[in-house]
Amino acid sequence: MKSERMHGRPHLFGLIWPFVGIGVLQALLVLLSLSLLSSVRAYINGESLWSKGQKDAIYALSLYVDSGREADFQRYLTAISVPLGDHRARLAMNEPRLDRAVAEEGLLQGGNHPQDFAGMIGLYRYLGRISYLEQAIGLWAAADEGLLQLDKLGWEIYLGVQSGAAGSAQLSAWKTQIFALNEQLTPLEKAFSDTLGEGARAIADVLLAVNLGTALLLILLAVLRTRNLLERSAGFEEALHREQERAQVTLASIGDAVLTLDAQGRLDYLNPAAEQLIGWRAAQACGLPLGELLQLSDEQQQERLDELLEPLLDGSAGSTSIGSRHLLRADGSAVSVSLVAAPIHRSGTVSGAVLVFHDMTRERQYIANLSWQASHDVLTGLVNRREFDHRLRRALDDLQRHATQHALLYLDLDQFKVINDTCGHAAGDQLLRQVCAQLQGCLRDSDTLARLGGDEFGILLENCPPEPALRIAESLRQAVQTLHFSWQGRLFSIGVSIGLVCLDQRRTSLEEALRAADVACYMAKEKGRNRVQYYHPDDSELSLRYGELAWVQRIHQALDEQRFCLYAQEIMAADSLDDDGLHIELLVRLRDEDGQLVPPIQFIPAAERYGLMPLIDRWVVGRAFAILVERQQGGQVPIATCAINLSGATIGDEHFLAFLRAQFREHGIAPPQICFEITETSAIANLDSAVSFIRELQELGCRFALDDFGAGMSSFAYLKHLPVDYLKIDGGFVRDMLNDPIDRAMVEMISHLGRVMGKRTIAEFVENRETREALGDIGVDYVQGFGIARPRPFTHDSALLQENATLGV
Repeated sequence: MKSERMHGRPHLFGLIWPFVGIGVLQALLVLLSLSLLSSVRAYINGESLWSKGQKDAIYALSLYVDSGREADFQRYLTAISVPLGDHRARLAMNEPRLDRAVAEEGLLQGGNHPQDFAGMIGLYRYLGRISYLEQAIGLWAAADEGLLQLDKLGWEIYLGVQSGAAGSAQLSAWKTQIFALNEQLTPLEKAFSDTLGEGARAIADVLLAVNLGTALLLILLAVLRTRNLLERSAGFEEALHREQERAQVTLASIGDAVLTLDAQGRLDYLNPAAEQLIGWRAAQACGLPLGELLQLSDEQQQERLDELLEPLLDGSAGSTSIGSRHLLRADGSAVSVSLVAAPIHRSGTVSGAVLVFHDMTRERQYIANLSWQASHDVLTGLVNRREFDHRLRRALDDLQRHATQHALLYLDLDQFKVINDTCGHAAGDQLLRQVCAQLQGCLRDSDTLARLGGDEFGILLENCPPEPALRIAESLRQAVQTLHFSWQGRLFSIGVSIGLVCLDQRRTSLEEALRAADVACYMAKEKGRNRVQYYHPDDSELSLRYGELAWVQRIHQALDEQRFCLYAQEIMAADSLDDDGLHIELLVRLRDEDGQLVPPIQFIPAAERYGLMPLIDRWVVGRAFAILVERQQGGQVPIATCAINLSGATIGDEHFLAFLRAQFREHGIAPPQICFEITETSAIANLDSAVSFIRELQELGCRFALDDFGAGMSSFAYLKHLPVDYLKIDGGFVRDMLNDPIDRAMVEMISHLGRVMGKRTIAEFVENRETREALGDIGVDYVQGFGIARPRPFTHDSALLQENATLGV
C-alpha cells in the first residue's frame, strides 16, 4: 500500500498542476486586461486635463493681452504647464533609451496620478504601434506643435508687454493669433479623445478574444501534459546524468581553481584552472596526498596545506577561509592566492573536501595601482601634495635624531597662466610634463620632486646644506629658463620663481616650513620673478610677509568665529547750530584668540595684499545693516548718516553691487541713510570702476565720501570726475594747522574747493576745541576726531555721544 501511494503522487500532481496553471495564467491575463484598460482610461483622463489646461492657458493669455497684469500671465503659465508636462513626457517616451524619471516628472506635471505612470509609459512604449493608439499619438504630436507655438507666442507677448513697446495694433494681432491657435487645437483634442475611445473598445474586444483563446489553449496543453507525464518520467534518469555532465563542464570552465579531496586527503579531482595554477596535470596528481603537491606560505612562515585541512576532514571544523597567501607551485614559483575550503558530507559523515583557490595577482596589482594613485599626481607622475607632506614631516622628525640639514624648495612657474589661457589646458598639461622632465634632470636620486597643485612644485633636498641647495635651486631655475616651449607653431619662454628654506635641528613644524618657503617664493615673484629667494628668519621684509601670511589664516578664522566687531565714531557739524541728525563712521576691529582688540593697522595690510578685504567689507555691511535695524526697532536715537568704509578691491568686485542691493532689500534700510567712504588712492587707481560704482549706488539714494583727500597731488585733477558728496580732508593737514600756515592753507583751499563744487567737507583728526573753532571759521562743514568723540562699540543698545546730549568738545 505504501509503495502504491508513493507511485501515485506524481500522477495526481501531473493531473492537477495544468489546471492550477490555467487558473493562474487566466488571472494574469485578466489583470493584464484591466491594466491595459486602466492605462487607456488614464490617457483619456490625461487628455481632458490637457484640453482644460490648453483652454485655461488661451483664456489667461487673452486676459493678459487685455490687462497686462502679472497675475494673469502667472495663471497662463500655471495652465500651460499641464499640457507642456505631457509634451515633455511624450518626448521622453519617444527616446530609444527611456529616461523614466523625466517621463514620470512630465506626467506628474500633466496632472496624471502617479499610480498610472507605469501603465501609461508601458502602453505608449510597447503598444504605441497599434492602429488606434498610433493614430492617437499622431494627433497628440500634432496638438503639441500648436501648443509649442502657443507657448512661444505667450513669452513673446510677455516680453512685449513688459517692455512697454506693444501698441494696440500689436495687441490685437496677438489676440488674433491666440484665437487662431485655439481653433487649430480644438479639433485635434476632440479627434484625440474620440480615437482613444475607439481604441479602448477595440482593445477590450481583442483582450476578450485573447482571454478566451488562451483559456482554450491552456486547457489543451493541460490535456497533452497529462498524457505525456508518464513518457517524461522515463527521462528523469537521463536528465540527471546530463546534469552531472553539465556540472563537470561548469567546473572545467570557471576561472578559479577547484580541487576535491577524498576522506584521506588525497586529490580526487582538479579542474583545468587548478592544473594551470598549481602546475600539475590531473593524471599525475590524482591519488596523491595534497601536502606533497602544494605548500602555502605567508610573510613569516611556511605552512603544510594538509595540516591546515586536517580539522576539516575529521569533522571538527566547518568551512574554512584563508586570506592572502603565497602558493608554492611545482616549478618553484609562487603566486598570491586566497583559499576557501568546505567539507563534503555523505550520509552524515565527511567523505572529502572541496577547495577553491582564487588567484589574487590582479587584485594585488589593482591595490598597488590605487596606492600609487593616492600618492602621485596623475598628470605628471610626480609625488602629490599628500605624499610630499608625509615625506617632509618624516624629514623634519629625522632632524631631531640626527645632526644633518635638509632644504625645502617651493617653485611657481611665472608664465604658465598665459600659456594655459591662450593655448588651452592641453598646452598647459604638456608644458607641465616638460617642466617636470627638466626639473627631474637637475635633482639627485634621493631628492623628492612633487606637484603641489596647478603650476606649483615642491622639492625636498635631504641631507643638503645651504650652499649645495642654492646651487641646485639655481640649476633648476636655469633649466626651466632654457626650456623653449613650442605649441602649434608658437614659441614660449617661461621662468620659475623659487623660494628656498634650509631646515636644521631647530624645531620647525610642517606648516611653518611650507609657509616660509611660500613666503620666499612670493618675494621672488615680487622682486621681478625668475629668481631664487633664500629665506632668512632675520630678514625684515621676509618676516613682514611671513606675518602677513599668518594673518591670512587668522582673518579667515576670525570671520568663521565671528570675532570681528564694529566701533562707531561720531561726526559733528563744525557749527553747533547746524543739526542734520546723528552722523557716524563705522570702524572695524578684530578680537584675537584671547579676546584682546587688534588695531586695524595689524591686519588690514595683509587683508589688502591677499585679497581678503571684499570678505571683510561684506561682513561689515551685513553686520552694520543688522545693527541699524535692531537699533531702530529698539527705539534708539535714529542715525541720519552711517558712513561705511569700502576698499579698492571691493569697488572693483563686479558681484558686490548685487550683494549691496540684496542687503538693502533684506534689511529694509533706506539707501539715503548710508554713506560709503572710499579712499582717494583706491578711487584714482580704479577710476572707471569707482565712477560706475558710485553712480549706480547714488541712483539708489546712497551718498559717498572721498577719504584722505589732499594726500596725493593728483587729487584735484581727478576730483571733477568723481561724483562724491563729501570730501574728508586728510588728517595730516588738520592736526598741525594751528601751527603750520601751509597746512592751514591746504585746509582752506580744500574747503573752498568743496563749496565751489557743491560738496560738503569733513575734517579728520580734530583733537581740541581750538582746532574745531578754526575749522568753523574757515567754513568746514563737519569735524571728526578724538577731540569730538572717541570710537565706541557699535551694538544694538550701545549709547552714542549725541544720545547723551554731550555735543561739546
